[in-house]
Amino acid sequence: MKQEIYENIMTSIKQFKGMSKDCDKMLRETFPHIPPDTLSSILALEIRRRMKFSHAKLCSQGTEYYERYTEAISNGESIGVLVRMSEETGLSPALLARIILENHCEQNKLTTSRSEITKLLRDTTLIEDKDLAYEIYLCIIYDDQYGPISDAVKHSIGQEYEVKLQNYVSERNIAFLNEDHLRLRGYDKTPDIKLEVPVAVNGFVINWIESKALFGNEDVHKKYIKEQFLSYWNRFGPGLVIYWFGFLDTLNQPNEKKFIIMDHFPENITYMDPKSVKSLSL
Repeated sequence: MKQEIYENIMTSIKQFKGMSKDCDKMLRETFPHIPPDTLSSILALEIRRRMKFSHAKLCSQGTEYYERYTEAISNGESIGVLVRMSEETGLSPALLARIILENHCEQNKLTTSRSEITKLLRDTTLIEDKDLAYEIYLCIIYDDQYGPISDAVKHSIGQEYEVKLQNYVSERNIAFLNEDHLRLRGYDKTPDIKLEVPVAVNGFVINWIESKALFGNEDVHKKYIKEQFLSYWNRFGPGLVIYWFGFLDTLNQPNEKKFIIMDHFPENITYMDPKSVKSLSL
């Protein structure tokens, strides 16, 4: 994706006021030529970036938000208090729900450990205050970019594309090891696919393939280089990274020798015969 197009999308996201679901719909209408999954991924990355930097501030204002919530309940406001509060403040519904629940537990001298709070968010029927339980439940189901449901969806999509990658490799009769095989051999950091015999993609020899079911922007790519890709290169040599939902053109450096980046499974593959110096191009 061209930098200019990406910046236009980001400007639209930053100027939008309202729920992430509505923002996603706006993006699809504004940029009909961009795949919906790509737009959704860009939006998700931006929202998570916002929540990361606003979490500390939100925690410091948690008591204030909780008082607003209890006052609204006392005044008999209609169901959806927290969802409306989220929309007014621009906060993630799921993150606001967590802060409200933490303050509720603290003020009522209930459990406040992070793991217990997460358990309550995943199963709101465990929350004794039924009004609060339903308010938290609404926040969780309304939030399509953050929280337990969003995490489960993203995990499922990630697994789907890993399976998709393995099917592509198998269909082309390329021998490989997956993450489970590599962990059994004692590797701690493993790519999704480790080729038993290297192949060349557009003339570039690769030894491994990593699947990323998201959009690759500068921040995401730098993080993965540091935490994953360089480790793969050190262990196995050069490889291929697939950002299935696209990536910024600026990420593909022509002088990069450690790995190449694509947004689809490659078609121009040269198979190498380990028993011969000759290779057969298919």
